[in-house]
Amino acid sequence: MIAVTSRDLCREPLPVRVGRIASAGPELIVLREKDLPHDALLDLAAECLAMCSGHGVVLSVNSAVDVAEELGTGAVHLPMDVLRDTDVSGFDLVGASVHSTAEAVEAEALGADYLIAGHVFATSCKSTEPRGTGFLSEVCGSVGIPVYAIGGISPDKVDRVISAGAAGVCAMSSLMATDDPEGLVRALSRDMFAPRTRVRN
Repeated sequence: MIAVTSRDLCREPLPVRVGRIASAGPELIVLREKDLPHDALLDLAAECLAMCSGHGVVLSVNSAVDVAEELGTGAVHLPMDVLRDTDVSGFDLVGASVHSTAEAVEAEALGADYLIAGHVFATSCKSTEPRGTGFLSEVCGSVGIPVYAIGGISPDKVDRVISAGAAGVCAMSSLMATDDPEGLVRALSRDMFAPRTRVRN
């Protein structure tokens, strides 16, 4: 299970929420605060990293390669337009967000270790039509790296995502808004994920 942040949706200071999420043991937390200027993002990332480190959870920085390098986490998550123009050889863990099989194949070739594909189900974060589990299955079948589904993910949809070939799920808005992020992480991180290839830490 991968957690993605959005401080605008968060009901408490983001580092506090990140700490609560990390305490429940997700595979990865992606800090996705792309509107922040460099120094503010670096400060926030440092606070979140301290929370994650206390629970042995990897923190990845979305888009801001320079912040990820300065922070020294070894992990970065990139949209395709940034991945195409970035040398990621210095990172231990590279993720990419994809929206088609062509992007998935390209991301793997460019050095991605895992993919986040979506949006799979309807979500308040996106006004466009969801791509569905057929799309997810095609993406999973096109690459040899783990694919995680995002978009409208809830515990009752996990079986459909796993059946489509995904290694696991991602959650953002639900994790930011819930009063019980620990419980939601656990509900989205069931034992059925154990036999599958997961994010390589």
